[in-house]
Amino acid sequence: MLLKEKIEAALRQVIDPETSMDVMRMQLVKNLNVNEDGSVSLTFIPSSPYCPLGFQLAISIQEAVKKVDGVTQVKIEVENFVRAEELKKILEELDV
Repeated sequence: MLLKEKIEAALRQVIDPETSMDVMRMQLVKNLNVNEDGSVSLTFIPSSPYCPLGFQLAISIQEAVKKVDGVTQVKIEVENFVRAEELKKILEELDV
């Protein structure tokens, strides 16, 4: 199984508690890129600009990706979310 497939499988385990659906099925994760060195980048787009679970979901996404064997770094962009800048800072701090 390729690293990207392992990451996608891990992301299918991240469930939105409001819908009981995973973030991949809900299409909350876009632009998933995996480099040969194990660095991963993706875009998280919450289901609404005011999503009350935006922080929780983004942190769960980051943790799920980091746990995959072979991943060396995770960079998450956040779009269409009123607190995107604040959330990006938190994700960067947690990635250290």
